[in-house]
Order: sequence, then structure tokens, then C-alpha cells
Amino acid sequence: MTTSQTLPHWDMTVVYPSLESPEFVEGFGSGIQDIADLARLFDAHTIMEQPSQAVDDAVVQTFETVTTRYNAVFDSIRTLVAYINSFILTNSQDKIAQARMSELQSSLVTLSLLGTRYTAWIGSLDVEALIEQSQLASEHAYALHKAKEQAAHLMPQAEESLAAELNVSGGTAWARLHGNVTSQLNVPIEVGRQRLTPPMSMIRNMAYDADRSVRYRAYEAELAGWKRVALPLAAALNSIKSEVLVVTQRRHWESPLDASLFANSIDRQTLNAMLAAARASFPDFRRYLQAKARVLGLTRLAWYDLFAPVGISNRVWEFDEAARFIIEQFDTYSSRLSDFAARAFRERWIDAEPRPGKRDGANCVSLRKDESRILANFKPTFGGVSTLAHELGHGYHNLNLAQRTSLQRSHPMTLAETASIFCETIIRQAALKQVDEHEQIVILEAALQGTCQVVVDISSRFLFEQRIFEKRKQRELSIDEFNTLVLEAQRETYGNGLDESMLHPYMWAVKQHYYSSGRSFYNYPYMFGQLFGLGLYARYQQEPEMFKRGYDELLSSTGMADAATLAARFGIDLRTEDFWRASLDIIRRDIDQFEALTRAYVS
Repeated sequence: MTTSQTLPHWDMTVVYPSLESPEFVEGFGSGIQDIADLARLFDAHTIMEQPSQAVDDAVVQTFETVTTRYNAVFDSIRTLVAYINSFILTNSQDKIAQARMSELQSSLVTLSLLGTRYTAWIGSLDVEALIEQSQLASEHAYALHKAKEQAAHLMPQAEESLAAELNVSGGTAWARLHGNVTSQLNVPIEVGRQRLTPPMSMIRNMAYDADRSVRYRAYEAELAGWKRVALPLAAALNSIKSEVLVVTQRRHWESPLDASLFANSIDRQTLNAMLAAARASFPDFRRYLQAKARVLGLTRLAWYDLFAPVGISNRVWEFDEAARFIIEQFDTYSSRLSDFAARAFRERWIDAEPRPGKRDGANCVSLRKDESRILANFKPTFGGVSTLAHELGHGYHNLNLAQRTSLQRSHPMTLAETASIFCETIIRQAALKQVDEHEQIVILEAALQGTCQVVVDISSRFLFEQRIFEKRKQRELSIDEFNTLVLEAQRETYGNGLDESMLHPYMWAVKQHYYSSGRSFYNYPYMFGQLFGLGLYARYQQEPEMFKRGYDELLSSTGMADAATLAARFGIDLRTEDFWRASLDIIRRDIDQFEALTRAYVS
């Protein structure tokens, strides 16, 4: 399906005329100089790990001077990085942009190390006394408390520096090996009468093919491909998990999960409540999978049927029509949200045209002040509309963060999806009321396919990673053991929703998130973000006016309080299952509707 419209490219000239303009050259040089000057400021004030310091007027003055400058530098560098990346994201062959980003990298490493020094220095201060004596500290209370706790888990500065240096040839190198091996993996397959050897990414995309025989051949070819490279990937995964365990112990975290929960601003009670509610929803997701099987004429879905298309959509959503629909539906929530979306379309914040060299998928980046930029690869389907709404939600989140400093804006992954899921849900609920039953099936299936991945598959990935860490404490794991752990987790979560003889034992090799030494448990935050956004939408439906009075302030505060504190503003207790069940009830209603529509469709 193609669009007849010329799709927009984003306008970056509001920052600099071009990468080769004198204005950019000057701004680039200023950015590098700003980081160097900040390093000198840190040295002049001995901003690093120190013995405990009493908070006097001199310390307060140092804190305010350093923090003000620290925030300002991070703000300006964010804009510089976003500007350069805007060219790389839309044209990976842009040699000028690639060169400029490479030039900037060493300064960005310096900035990162300054962040570690700042955290260690805050750890040496009496934070409560500082907050009492400084208005600026009071405004940054949450960031300071987080830094104080994080500082308690830093190794001595020499060890932190050594760990950072060794990580380049350790965890980072193993992760790079995974990326290189998987991106260069070509897999033989028969398509029609031709024997081809496409890259693994193309093989995996065949999971969306309408022809089941194509999906099955791709599945078989994929498993054979992963088996071929399993040895180096198992070595990589064993090494990365071992490094994480060692560093976690050295930093005095009880486990990698505890370090992850701290980074994501939630506690174990919250995680356990969410996971318990998710487990209780598995039978409902199995109903969805069984309904999908019936539509496809199957007794039970195999793994390679998870992404099979269901239903036929004849609706073409041109870009301009998508823009109008989003603006109109956002207005049913608030004029501020609607006006924001209209501005994004009007001022060309969105790069929508798919083209060679452009990164696939979609994302939103904060550019400067209240401006964002949205990368999309628009297709004239409802999925394309939904993706735009989702990314505009991120932009609206950035709008509400605009008044905050860089330290106040920094929020965890668990809260990053709050506005995007909310906005996406507004659009989906509106579309379901306006389209015919065939289109409803398509919309519901796409939504349920996504939420099944976020709730059910993410649960399996969480279980798998937990068990790897436990077993890796004793010894390395073999390929067969990795496969077994994956299959056990998939059977526990998908249950009778899938054919147990047709699962995917090599998902440990597929998912790059397992191969990050700095981001363990890069799974449950996705579930949290999805369900938190849906739960807020449920609360909006119950008490719309009360909800509107506090929602923008909640978005503005996602870097200034933990998730439980923010949720409590709406009378929500994240540490009990009730809230999570309410979120999942929205999905259950979609499953009920999907079952009813597809039953009529099959009959």
C-alpha cells in the first residue's frame, strides 16, 4: 500500500542552516569548549568523591555554581547531538554528520565521566542540609537523593575508572560482537523455486507474511541460522552476565535486578504487583491467541503464526488525513494537546518519508526547549496513524518537561512511555468507533499483537534473564541450557495459546537487550510503561476533569519523583495489583471485542 502524497521531511534549519554553515561550526566548537570548561570548573572546585563535607555557605555557593553550569551544558549538548543525529537518522551515508558525531564522541565520554564525578561529590554531602540551605537544591531534591543513594553504590574512583576502561574490551566488545554477528548473518532459504541467502532481518520479517508456508520456511531457516552462530553468542552472553554479576557485587547491590529497579525508580513490591497482575492475565491473552488461530483456520498457533496478518483493511490513511484525525481526536482530551500536535505538523517536526539510508521504525527526540523532532516511516494504514500519535505523545511529554532543568528532566524508562501510550489509546479508541467491523479487526489485532508481546513475551524474557543470572553465579551455561531456559519461560507464559512443539529456543540469541552490560533487565520497564499509560487512561475515563487537572503536572514531574509518588497524586497505589488489573481490563475488553468480531468473521 503506497501513499499518493509527498511526505514531509523535518525542518532542522531553525537550529543551524546546515552542517557546513558557519553558524554550526561555531556552535559545534562552543559545545566542545563548554564541556572542557565544565571539566575545568569541576577540577577547580574538586567535584569528585571526597570525605564527608559539612554544608556551609561556601559549599552551597559551589553547589549552585556547578549545578547551574552542569544543567546548562547538558541542555546545549542535547540540542547539538539531536541536530547532528537528525542527519544520520535520515541518511546513514551522510559522511559529514558521521564525522561530526565521531569528533564529538570523546567530549561526550568526558561529559559522562563528569556525571559520575558529580554523583560521587553529592554522595559526600549532607543532602538534607544542602536542601534546607539552597533553593536550587530544594528544586532538585529528588535528583540529589537519587545521587546520594547511587553514590553509596559507586566503587572507589580508581575502580570505577578501571571498570569503565575494561568495559570497552569486555561487555561493550561482547555486545558489539553480538551486533556484528547478527547484522551480518545471512540465512539460506527457498522462496518459490529460488534458493536465496537474505540477511537474518529479512528472514525475521517473513513472520508477517500472509502465506503460512512462507512463515514456516522462514522459521525453520531462522532457527538453523541461529544454531550456526550460537557458539560465539553463548560466549558473549556468558561473559556479559558474568561481568554484570561482578560489578553488581562490587557496588554492593544485592542483585542485578535491585540495581535495575533503582535505575527505573520502582521497588520490588511494585514490580511484584505488576508481574502478578500480568500472570493473572495470561488466560485472557491465550483467548486472544486461540481466537486468532480460529481466524487463520488453525487448531493452535505456532510461534511463526504470532505475527501473521489477520483481516483485510481497505482503508487508506493519507498523511494529511492522519494529521487531521490526530488533531481532532486529541482535542477531545484538551486543546493544549491538540494545539501541540497541530504545531508539530505545521512547523515540520516530523520526518515521515521512508527512503534509502533512513533508519527504520520511529522515535521522538527532544530538540530544544519545548520542541521535539519525530522520525517516522509513514505507511498509509491505521498503524501509521497510531505510530504518529504515539510519538507525538513523547513530544507532548517533552513539552511538559520544557520548564525543567536537565537534571529535573531525566526520567527512567518506566515513565518514558506514559504520554505516548495515553495518546495512542485516545486514537485507537476513536478509530474503533468510526470504522467498519473488518477494519476494527485489523486495528484490534495490531493492538493485541503488540500488548501480547509487551505482557506475555516480556514476562518470558524477564523469567529467562532472572534464571540466567542465578545459574551464571555458579558456572558458564551451554547452548542447550540457554535453549532449555528459553523454552521453559515460553511454556510458562504462552501456555496453551501456542503449540508447545513450535516455540523459539534461540530467542536468547535474537534479543540484543540481553547483551547490554549497562542495562540488565531491559524488559519489564516496557511492560510498566504500557500498563502505566493504560492505567492512567482508565483513570481519565473514570474522572476526566480531575485527571486533566493533574496530568500535565505529572508529566512535568517524571524526573522529580519516583513512580509510586507520582501515581499517588491520582490516588493510585502501584504496590497493589488493583491498578495493574485496571490497566489489563482495557486489554481484556479489546480481547472480548476481538473474539466477538472474529467469531462472526469465521462464521
